[in-house]
Amino acid sequence: MRIEKVNSSIKRELANILEFGEVKDPRISFVTILSVDVSKDLRHARVRFSTLDDKPEKIKDALAGFESCRGYIRKLISQRLALRLTPEFQFIYDKGLKYAAEVDQILEEIKKLKPAQEDGDDGRIE
Repeated sequence: MRIEKVNSSIKRELANILEFGEVKDPRISFVTILSVDVSKDLRHARVRFSTLDDKPEKIKDALAGFESCRGYIRKLISQRLALRLTPEFQFIYDKGLKYAAEVDQILEEIKKLKPAQEDGDDGRIE
């Protein structure tokens, strides 16, 4: 249970740091923190994020931005949370939202095709 509480606390603080512009790097200005997974010994944390723009160059820029300010982010987290250890962060781009949007788009296309088939047109050529 403690790990889950640490995960949610770090996620909340990271989101606040980004939302309120405490990190001035423009490469991470349109980033959303999706999840934080802290190791059991609290030494490492995987931070999954998504970007508003899913172009490969924007993702690389966001990763580079996180890498350049990783120490500063760790310092801010250590000042805000009373943890025995502040974990080292590993930032990982999460493709899940992109794939979910693609699946939604495909499902919408299927819905548009389905009413035409229900009207008696089953798509077969006779």
